[in-house]
Amino acid sequence: MDNRAEIRDFLKTRRDRITPEQAGLPVYGTRRVAGLRRGEVAQLAGVSVEYYTRLERGSLGGISDSVLDALARALRLDETERAHLYDLARAANTPPARARRRPAASGVRPTVQRMLDAMPTVPVIVRNNRFDFVAANTLGRALFSEMYADPACGANSARFCFLSPAGRRFHRDWERIARIVVGSLRVEAAKNPYDRELSNLIGELSTRSDAFRVLWGAHDVHVFRDGTKRFRHPVVGDLDLDHETMLLPDESGLQIATYTAAPGSAAEDGLKLLASWCATAAEEDTQAAETERAT
Repeated sequence: MDNRAEIRDFLKTRRDRITPEQAGLPVYGTRRVAGLRRGEVAQLAGVSVEYYTRLERGSLGGISDSVLDALARALRLDETERAHLYDLARAANTPPARARRRPAASGVRPTVQRMLDAMPTVPVIVRNNRFDFVAANTLGRALFSEMYADPACGANSARFCFLSPAGRRFHRDWERIARIVVGSLRVEAAKNPYDRELSNLIGELSTRSDAFRVLWGAHDVHVFRDGTKRFRHPVVGDLDLDHETMLLPDESGLQIATYTAAPGSAAEDGLKLLASWCATAAEEDTQAAETERAT
């Protein structure tokens, strides 16, 4: 996949957001651009204007780590943006025949599922780089019950966020979550430029969601870490849950996410109520199955 357009747009959007004053550069006369000019970025990075122009046109072939670092400093990239720039350069310098095409995992080992099930009081899910939920424990499925109930989502939280009306209700801070989802998909797209299913998902969301298309055009990047998510569950109401995300220690690329409540909080009571609702639903399903067998 030719990633020159991605490189061009990423560098330009980073350049546009920095003013000369922020970069410590003098300003003379009237400027037609709010951000830095190409020549100013070149000056800050210690490269020629011609060379930087070639870079911003999407040609990162043969670029050295020292130049990448200089660009990151000049454009004031944060840790995630710096890593994204390196991913773009790596893809530009890796021939397609040598590019790693690791398929996203679609399930977990039985031992991992047993580990999830051994945490009955905590919602736990496992997702791949495309936001497919490939595994969950009972409480995890209950927390995201509306997503699982929507066949159009395909147990994919990115589709749920942007394509399901329930997604906007479920995420009480939907705008923040939407930016995180888009930024995370952009990071994954740079790391896995030959992932056809990932590209198809991004194309589908871009076609079907105006909100996704606008956010995608901003070229912002994000990685999941710890934090608090604010949900509105259809059964137990509002839940403010702290989440931790961890990579499985193998080559699958799967991430485990746990959602916990602060002791003594309303969210803790909500999770207990959710667990009780799960138990009641399971009992009703068992009784219905027994009745069906008896008839």
